[in-house]
Amino acid sequence: MRDVRGDFPLLKRRVRGGRELVYLDSAATSQRPHVVLNAVDEFETLHNGAVQRGAHLLAEEATEAFEGARDAVARFVGAREPREIVWTGNATAALNLVANGIGNASAGIGGSEAARFALKPGDSIVITQAEHHANIVPWQQLAVRTGATLKWIEVDADGVPRLEQLDTVVDDSTRVLAFGHASNVTGVVNDVAAFVARAREVGALTVLDACQSVPHMPVDFSVLGVDFAAFSGHKMLGPTGIGALWGRAELLDALPPSIFGGGTVQTVTLEQTTWHPAPTRFEAGSQPVAQAIGLGAAARYLSELGMGEVFAHERALGQRMRQAVAELDGVRLLGPVDAPHGVLGLAAFSVDGVHPHDVGQVLDDAGIAVRVGHHCAQPLHRHFGVTGSSRASAHVYTTDADVDAFIAGLERVIEFFGVTA
Repeated sequence: MRDVRGDFPLLKRRVRGGRELVYLDSAATSQRPHVVLNAVDEFETLHNGAVQRGAHLLAEEATEAFEGARDAVARFVGAREPREIVWTGNATAALNLVANGIGNASAGIGGSEAARFALKPGDSIVITQAEHHANIVPWQQLAVRTGATLKWIEVDADGVPRLEQLDTVVDDSTRVLAFGHASNVTGVVNDVAAFVARAREVGALTVLDACQSVPHMPVDFSVLGVDFAAFSGHKMLGPTGIGALWGRAELLDALPPSIFGGGTVQTVTLEQTTWHPAPTRFEAGSQPVAQAIGLGAAARYLSELGMGEVFAHERALGQRMRQAVAELDGVRLLGPVDAPHGVLGLAAFSVDGVHPHDVGQVLDDAGIAVRVGHHCAQPLHRHFGVTGSSRASAHVYTTDADVDAFIAGLERVIEFFGVTA
């Protein structure tokens, strides 16, 4: 993969006493290349208009750019057609869209077409112990609303879902199986095929949290065989405030919306309303047009780099980080150094006797930006016996020199706090 660091203007910043910035917090929020920044600026400066609501030139240009971005993102994730992409505010909103749509179907909204989604007491929803809160809490709330039971697949000592439990936890009562493509703590890429195969055996819907996978590896949702998938723009070199739900067209057309209002409707009377087909039925009100256009530019940029090369580049950097962490006395790597389906370019770790925030502060003083906290994955951290961790994560612009600086910085942390094995 070509050297792309020059494409990212923020990385030229100096921080903390003039030090070079070593940005290793991309699993939380990635930086943006010129092509994304320019795409947003050009739209705001020259083409800003209401999409799908006007016949004048600016409205036409805005709509063309907005739908062009949908097409670019659809191709990037293997959608069969652009309308399988629904714009949302972020991946969390996308997962809530599915959960709330199922909840509305369970309440009788959407008629006979939506009845396939309805849950009732005796049904179950299955997640894993490794999920981000965004793929836990919506399903907890859906279970409360419908009387369904929430169950979960446990993880092993490395924090990896125990696939042998699929045959017992996922059973004939299971209506929804929601799981992450890759963990934002361990970086482990899950065996999607195993989850999908078991869900199909019992007739359950599959919902994939692809927030960590889409920005970092080749992803084709149609080939993976899941029913719905959520991902976010700000992790894949795009703007904040934009994410997407991918879903099979026939399912999206049957799922009731969960936000109601202008743009989603075909016909409104004072007595009742009928909905547009997907994706419009889910895109109520004014849309984040500039953000969607920026996300489309990010998808094109990553496509040009080649996601196979992106994955190889980041995986090698992650391997170096995790191996170094695993070998340091007094430091514990959360998760395995490697895994059968790969591990993303990140390393989450705890330092004996040192709060993660203190680790992050010492690294920040050296110009190294990492994530600290529980990473919205408290159950998984609890499994590891810690309340939080520090996490270094790579993206396309991360270099070997960044990893060298991180390893040296972590050694300084150990020395500063007098950590011993």
